[in-house]
Amino acid sequence: MNKMLLAAALAFGATGALAAPEKYTLDPSHSQIVFSYNHLGYSTTYGMFSGFEGDIMFDEEDPAASSVNVSMPVMSMLTGWEKRFEHFMSGDFFDASEDDMVSFTSTGINVTGDTTAEITGDLTVNGVTKSVVLDAAMNKMAGHPMKDGQPWVGFDATTTLMRSDFGLGKFAPAVGDEVDVTISIEAGKAE
Repeated sequence: MNKMLLAAALAFGATGALAAPEKYTLDPSHSQIVFSYNHLGYSTTYGMFSGFEGDIMFDEEDPAASSVNVSMPVMSMLTGWEKRFEHFMSGDFFDASEDDMVSFTSTGINVTGDTTAEITGDLTVNGVTKSVVLDAAMNKMAGHPMKDGQPWVGFDATTTLMRSDFGLGKFAPAVGDEVDVTISIEAGKAE
Protein backbone atom coordinates (compact mmCIF):
# COMPACT_ATOMS: atom_id res chain seq x y z
CA MET A 1 0.00 0.00 0.00
CA ASN A 2 1.45 3.39 -0.83
CA LYS A 3 2.25 5.93 1.90
CA MET A 4 -0.71 8.24 1.26
CA LEU A 5 -3.20 5.38 1.28
CA LEU A 6 -1.65 3.92 4.40
CA ALA A 7 -1.97 7.28 6.16
CA ALA A 8 -5.60 7.53 5.03
CA ALA A 9 -6.35 4.04 6.30
CA LEU A 10 -4.84 4.90 9.69
CA ALA A 11 -6.71 8.20 9.82
CA PHE A 12 -10.00 6.41 9.27
CA GLY A 13 -9.22 3.83 11.95
CA ALA A 14 -8.80 0.91 9.57
CA THR A 15 -7.46 -2.25 11.11
CA GLY A 16 -6.42 -5.24 9.08
CA ALA A 17 -7.17 -5.70 5.39
CA LEU A 18 -10.14 -3.96 3.85
CA ALA A 19 -12.70 -6.38 2.41
CA ALA A 20 -13.83 -4.47 -0.64
CA PRO A 21 -13.82 -1.13 -2.41
CA GLU A 22 -15.84 1.57 -0.69
CA LYS A 23 -18.24 3.87 -2.49
CA TYR A 24 -17.49 7.61 -2.78
CA THR A 25 -20.09 9.89 -4.38
CA LEU A 26 -18.93 12.79 -6.54
CA ASP A 27 -19.41 16.30 -5.19
CA PRO A 28 -20.88 18.18 -8.19
CA SER A 29 -20.13 21.56 -6.62
CA HIS A 30 -16.39 20.85 -6.63
CA SER A 31 -15.97 18.71 -9.75
CA GLN A 32 -15.40 20.01 -13.25
CA ILE A 33 -13.82 19.34 -16.61
CA VAL A 34 -11.98 22.16 -18.37
CA PHE A 35 -11.18 21.73 -22.05
CA SER A 36 -9.17 23.83 -24.48
CA TYR A 37 -8.39 23.89 -28.17
CA ASN A 38 -6.52 26.04 -30.68
CA HIS A 39 -8.73 28.53 -32.53
CA LEU A 40 -7.26 29.16 -36.02
CA GLY A 41 -3.81 29.71 -34.50
CA TYR A 42 -4.94 33.00 -32.95
CA SER A 43 -5.94 31.90 -29.47
CA THR A 44 -6.63 29.05 -27.11
CA THR A 45 -10.34 28.73 -26.43
CA TYR A 46 -11.57 27.26 -23.12
CA GLY A 47 -14.79 25.66 -21.95
CA MET A 48 -16.01 23.67 -19.00
CA PHE A 49 -18.45 20.90 -18.12
CA SER A 50 -20.14 20.67 -14.74
CA GLY A 51 -23.18 18.93 -13.26
CA PHE A 52 -21.41 15.65 -12.51
CA GLU A 53 -23.09 12.52 -11.27
CA GLY A 54 -21.23 9.38 -10.41
CA ASP A 55 -19.29 7.24 -8.02
CA ILE A 56 -15.79 6.08 -7.28
CA MET A 57 -15.45 2.59 -5.84
CA PHE A 58 -12.17 3.12 -4.00
CA ASP A 59 -10.08 0.22 -2.73
CA GLU A 60 -7.49 1.59 -0.30
CA GLU A 61 -5.75 -1.78 0.01
CA ASP A 62 -5.53 -2.35 -3.77
CA PRO A 63 -6.03 0.92 -5.71
CA ALA A 64 -5.82 -0.96 -9.02
CA ALA A 65 -9.10 -2.69 -8.03
CA SER A 66 -10.89 0.69 -7.80
CA SER A 67 -13.32 1.96 -10.44
CA VAL A 68 -14.89 5.20 -11.65
CA ASN A 69 -18.28 5.80 -13.27
CA VAL A 70 -19.28 9.40 -14.03
CA SER A 71 -21.59 11.32 -16.32
CA MET A 72 -22.69 14.89 -16.98
CA PRO A 73 -25.26 16.52 -19.25
CA VAL A 74 -23.88 17.78 -22.57
CA MET A 75 -25.93 20.92 -22.03
CA SER A 76 -24.04 21.66 -18.79
CA MET A 77 -21.19 22.92 -20.99
CA LEU A 78 -20.05 26.45 -20.22
CA THR A 79 -18.35 28.33 -23.06
CA GLY A 80 -18.29 31.92 -21.83
CA TRP A 81 -20.22 33.11 -24.88
CA GLU A 82 -23.87 32.25 -25.52
CA LYS A 83 -23.53 32.10 -29.33
CA ARG A 84 -20.64 29.59 -29.03
CA PHE A 85 -22.75 27.45 -26.68
CA GLU A 86 -25.67 27.56 -29.15
CA HIS A 87 -23.35 26.58 -32.01
CA PHE A 88 -21.86 23.68 -30.02
CA MET A 89 -25.35 22.39 -29.21
CA SER A 90 -26.43 22.65 -32.89
CA GLY A 91 -26.28 20.00 -35.60
CA ASP A 92 -22.73 21.15 -36.50
CA PHE A 93 -21.49 19.55 -33.30
CA PHE A 94 -23.56 17.83 -30.55
CA ASP A 95 -27.12 18.29 -31.86
CA ALA A 96 -27.85 18.12 -28.13
CA SER A 97 -31.06 17.61 -26.23
CA GLU A 98 -31.70 17.78 -22.46
CA ASP A 99 -31.15 14.00 -22.07
CA ASP A 100 -27.76 13.77 -23.85
CA MET A 101 -24.90 12.85 -21.55
CA VAL A 102 -21.11 12.59 -21.60
CA SER A 103 -20.01 9.54 -19.63
CA PHE A 104 -16.84 7.76 -18.53
CA THR A 105 -16.62 4.23 -17.14
CA SER A 106 -13.23 2.93 -16.11
CA THR A 107 -12.06 -0.41 -17.47
CA GLY A 108 -8.70 -0.60 -15.71
CA ILE A 109 -6.33 1.24 -13.39
CA ASN A 110 -2.55 1.04 -13.59
CA VAL A 111 -0.95 2.43 -10.43
CA THR A 112 2.19 4.35 -11.46
CA GLY A 113 3.35 5.90 -8.17
CA ASP A 114 2.48 6.65 -4.56
CA THR A 115 -0.38 8.96 -5.58
CA THR A 116 -0.58 8.51 -9.38
CA ALA A 117 -2.26 6.15 -11.81
CA GLU A 118 -3.32 5.74 -15.41
CA ILE A 119 -7.06 5.20 -15.55
CA THR A 120 -8.26 3.56 -18.77
CA GLY A 121 -11.94 3.75 -19.57
CA ASP A 122 -14.72 4.09 -22.09
CA LEU A 123 -15.58 7.71 -22.85
CA THR A 124 -18.92 8.27 -24.57
CA VAL A 125 -19.42 11.64 -26.25
CA ASN A 126 -21.95 12.45 -28.95
CA GLY A 127 -23.07 8.81 -29.09
CA VAL A 128 -19.53 7.56 -29.83
CA THR A 129 -17.57 5.44 -27.33
CA LYS A 130 -13.77 5.35 -27.39
CA SER A 131 -11.16 4.05 -24.98
CA VAL A 132 -9.13 6.85 -23.35
CA VAL A 133 -6.39 7.00 -20.73
CA LEU A 134 -6.45 9.58 -17.94
CA ASP A 135 -3.21 10.50 -16.19
CA ALA A 136 -4.53 10.83 -12.64
CA ALA A 137 -3.17 12.00 -9.31
CA MET A 138 -4.74 11.84 -5.86
CA ASN A 139 -4.56 15.29 -4.31
CA LYS A 140 -5.76 14.47 -0.82
CA MET A 141 -7.64 11.89 1.20
CA ALA A 142 -8.78 12.94 4.68
CA GLY A 143 -11.76 13.73 6.83
CA HIS A 144 -13.54 16.79 5.38
CA PRO A 145 -13.33 19.66 7.91
CA MET A 146 -16.65 21.18 6.79
CA LYS A 147 -18.58 17.90 6.73
CA ASP A 148 -18.05 16.60 10.27
CA GLY A 149 -14.95 14.65 9.26
CA GLN A 150 -16.68 12.62 6.54
CA PRO A 151 -14.01 10.71 4.55
CA TRP A 152 -13.27 12.74 1.42
CA VAL A 153 -10.96 12.33 -1.57
CA GLY A 154 -9.84 14.60 -4.41
CA PHE A 155 -8.23 13.78 -7.76
CA ASP A 156 -6.91 15.64 -10.78
CA ALA A 157 -6.46 14.06 -14.21
CA THR A 158 -5.50 15.05 -17.74
CA THR A 159 -5.87 13.63 -21.22
CA THR A 160 -5.88 14.77 -24.83
CA LEU A 161 -8.71 13.86 -27.21
CA MET A 162 -9.26 14.20 -30.94
CA ARG A 163 -12.72 15.75 -31.30
CA SER A 164 -13.12 14.23 -34.78
CA ASP A 165 -13.00 10.77 -33.12
CA PHE A 166 -16.36 11.67 -31.56
CA GLY A 167 -18.04 13.09 -34.67
CA LEU A 168 -17.25 16.67 -33.63
CA GLY A 169 -14.68 17.54 -36.29
CA LYS A 170 -16.38 20.56 -37.88
CA PHE A 171 -13.78 23.11 -39.13
CA ALA A 172 -10.83 20.80 -38.34
CA PRO A 173 -7.94 21.16 -38.85
CA ALA A 174 -8.26 24.98 -39.06
CA VAL A 175 -9.88 24.91 -35.63
CA GLY A 176 -7.75 22.46 -33.66
CA ASP A 177 -8.87 18.85 -33.67
CA GLU A 178 -6.82 18.17 -30.53
CA VAL A 179 -8.60 19.00 -27.28
CA ASP A 180 -6.68 19.17 -24.00
CA VAL A 181 -8.79 18.06 -21.04
CA THR A 182 -8.17 18.77 -17.34
CA ILE A 183 -10.39 17.10 -14.74
CA SER A 184 -10.65 17.91 -11.05
CA ILE A 185 -13.07 16.06 -8.79
CA GLU A 186 -13.96 15.64 -5.15
CA ALA A 187 -15.97 12.80 -3.70
CA GLY A 188 -17.32 11.96 -0.26
CA LYS A 189 -17.68 8.50 1.23
CA ALA A 190 -21.26 7.33 0.80
CA GLU A 191 -23.16 6.80 4.03
